[in-house]
Amino acid sequence: MMDMTKKLNCFDCIVVGAGHAGVEAAHAASRLGAKTALITMSRDKIAEMSCNPAVGGLAKGQIAREIDALGGLMGLAIDATGIQFRMLNRSKGPAVQSPRAQADRGKYQKWMQHRLEKTENLTIIESTATQIRAKNSEVEAVACKDGSKCRAETVILTPGTFLGAMLYMGEHKWPGGRRDEPASDRLSDSLRRIGLQLGRMATDTTPRLDAQTVGVDRLEIQPGDESPVPFSFITDRIERPQIPCWITYTNEKIHKLLRDNLHRAPLSSGRITGTDPRYCPSIEAKVVRFADKKQHRIFLEPEEEQIKTIYCNGIFTSMPADVQGQMLRMLPGTQNARIVYYAYAVEYDYCPPIQLKPSLETKKITGLFLAGQINGTSGYEEAAAQGIIAGINAARKLEGKEPVVLRRDQAYIGVLIDDLLTKNIAEPYRMFTSRAEYRLSLRSDNADRRLTPVGREIGLVEDSRWQRYQKKIEDISRLSGYLKKTRRNGQSLWHLLKQPKNPLERDLHDMADVKKMNLQTDVLRAATIDAKYEGYLVKQAKQVAGFRNLENIKLPADLEYQDIIHLRAEAKEKLSAFRPATLAQAARIAGISPADITVLQIYLKKRAG
Repeated sequence: MMDMTKKLNCFDCIVVGAGHAGVEAAHAASRLGAKTALITMSRDKIAEMSCNPAVGGLAKGQIAREIDALGGLMGLAIDATGIQFRMLNRSKGPAVQSPRAQADRGKYQKWMQHRLEKTENLTIIESTATQIRAKNSEVEAVACKDGSKCRAETVILTPGTFLGAMLYMGEHKWPGGRRDEPASDRLSDSLRRIGLQLGRMATDTTPRLDAQTVGVDRLEIQPGDESPVPFSFITDRIERPQIPCWITYTNEKIHKLLRDNLHRAPLSSGRITGTDPRYCPSIEAKVVRFADKKQHRIFLEPEEEQIKTIYCNGIFTSMPADVQGQMLRMLPGTQNARIVYYAYAVEYDYCPPIQLKPSLETKKITGLFLAGQINGTSGYEEAAAQGIIAGINAARKLEGKEPVVLRRDQAYIGVLIDDLLTKNIAEPYRMFTSRAEYRLSLRSDNADRRLTPVGREIGLVEDSRWQRYQKKIEDISRLSGYLKKTRRNGQSLWHLLKQPKNPLERDLHDMADVKKMNLQTDVLRAATIDAKYEGYLVKQAKQVAGFRNLENIKLPADLEYQDIIHLRAEAKEKLSAFRPATLAQAARIAGISPADITVLQIYLKKRAG
């Protein structure tokens, strides 16, 4: 460990926190040439999967593949350490199909740690950040608990759930950001002193069980896919054996137990004031909210390849230990289970993201970027997405380059960040496919075609990945051309693929001419989807073009909305608070009407002279 007490350490970029956001931020910034420091309490906790040992899921799988397409680490890490891979929504259309994988949580953490340790321009510092220092509204340095200080022009703050954090289990309450890890209290005070506003949010975890004491013989098995689809576009195939998960269900006895003890659960009793996640609720909240349901599905998921511990996905709770024990004794499959770790809730500080620019730089302090749960999000994937964007833009700021801002029609990452900037985030934000109005084109299968050129232009996509991508694009073009010019019964093969349940889709890879092309499976799938979605995508492209005009109209950061005479009072208030970067972003703020946008357009034209 570096001795920081003898000298002031100078860097281009400092990343505080080594969770999923911090990992991607530090990797991106250093890869782009910034001399970067990653400050973490322990290098052995880098990319710790403190909650669910999994990557992906509905909409989250798209985000993970987008991170990979840009040149990030998450996809490669899960491909190397995953123990079960599944493509969700296989029976539905490609637009809502999402990859998900269980990870060996220990191997995932070690893979990320080793990758960062080998990354050039990156120094890992084991310490606890206590203060963000700024001068004249510009970030200046990070001070640590041991008395040392690191100076940098850019700082990316990714503290996860550690800011001013308290842990709860029933009647017990103690400081901590994660099980057996201390909170970061002084950092919250530091942010307030430099002018940032903070709020409170909460989340909860699930019990972990000794796998040897769980009886799965009579439970429903959830296997992995026979032909696993990798997350990374540069992973050829997943050849490891798939580890099963199991499904069980709660019952009315469990529901009664939980209802009878609601007064002992901090998330339900009101002892926790922070808002908990609506879309990943505690089991006691589900029992109350869905009182008509006689059972709730619980997934028993292994946390490692050797199946030593089981993660009880669905039993998120803040109930006391004795109630957790009783509940598990009533749950089929866990009647005799030994609890390795009890579930707990965590309440923590966050910074309402209205204080951010689209680059994830704070409006108040130049050079200070925020990423992850500090911005009010939940989930590894949402955090990692913000991390890579913050890392990219911190490095670009050092070089005087324009920030990278992904559009809503370009990536789920663009939807995520735009939502953070235009919605009042009062509860942990989670991504869903329904949040993306352009989800027909924001598919998991085409994330590389949407974002690899962006990653290449930025400088994160290396030559080998770029060459592989170019060959794929050439192969898709070659196959598409063949399908459009080859006819059967008077119709092109391309047109036949548009028809639902046409056997051509299934038989395409067996056709002699196609076999001669020696194409990869992903190329065949890409061309097939392109044919099926062609008409829809043409219509969507026209919609995007219409909105693009508004996206191109910038709103000055110092615009005095109160001086715009014909603007409604509510619009003046909302626009002054949110400070949107473009006219299109202004239109997405709740309470802003089309008439308000027209007033703004007229005002901007007059102002331009």
